[in-house]
Amino acid sequence: MSFQILLNVFLAVIWMFLKNEFNGSTFIIGYVLGLGIMFVFRHFFTERFYLNRVKAVIQLTLIFARELILSNVSVLKVVLKPKLDMRPGIFAFQTVLTKDWEITILSNLITLTPGTLVVEVSEDNRILYIHAMDIADKEEAVDSIKNTFEKAIMEVSK
Repeated sequence: MSFQILLNVFLAVIWMFLKNEFNGSTFIIGYVLGLGIMFVFRHFFTERFYLNRVKAVIQLTLIFARELILSNVSVLKVVLKPKLDMRPGIFAFQTVLTKDWEITILSNLITLTPGTLVVEVSEDNRILYIHAMDIADKEEAVDSIKNTFEKAIMEVSK
């Protein structure tokens, strides 16, 4: 990916030299033209086209923002009820992620979401033990994490 970004910047600089104009707008035009050239020749790269990964990172950020807002609302509902009828608990979440950075990001995203906290990671990095403030259904919580955070992280890392 870094090679593709550097190549795109190099093409933008070449465009600036060809136009003999050294300003930001010429660089941006050259960057966009270089992006188009690289897109046409993307099959010659060994890695996937880097804009796909940028798109996946943006999607992961949007998923986190949505989950953050939804969990804040649900925590607020629990706290503002006159009678606390929450069911806290710890459940095991088995992940398919293998790289350390993927597991770290998943753990941080879960912990940053209000009402949940990663308490422990197993020795083999396969199981995360998660404390949830209000857990009605363990399977629903596991499916929610798998279909949002884990899926988006896998998209970023592929």
